[in-house]
Amino acid sequence: MLNFLDVRVVINGNVIYPLRRDEPVVITLPKKPSSLVATDGYHISPPLQVECAPRKACHLYVVCAIDDGLFYTGLLLLGVCAVVGVISDILLLKFLSFLPLLYFLFHYYIRRRAFLQVRMAA
Repeated sequence: MLNFLDVRVVINGNVIYPLRRDEPVVITLPKKPSSLVATDGYHISPPLQVECAPRKACHLYVVCAIDDGLFYTGLLLLGVCAVVGVISDILLLKFLSFLPLLYFLFHYYIRRRAFLQVRMAA
């Protein structure tokens, strides 16, 4: 799902860095500790307090509640259930085709705080 979002990292509420897919971003922290959040304009991650030693790199990554595998699996399930439900006229399959969409909308609108997360790499 991160492929479709325009994610940015905000440090201490005033410095903004855009993130691009599969490109590392080198960020110089202005002070210790620094508060770091990720946002796409609608969602905002919980703040992460980052403390790095001078001249040492801290590896962070941004994750989404709906990862790419789950997103494509949901789309496939939605399509298959919808097509089979329309062809066979089985009402249960027509209903099941809406479940992935409802799941995605639940995470996108209701669980906004947990949609994007910034984590420290192990």
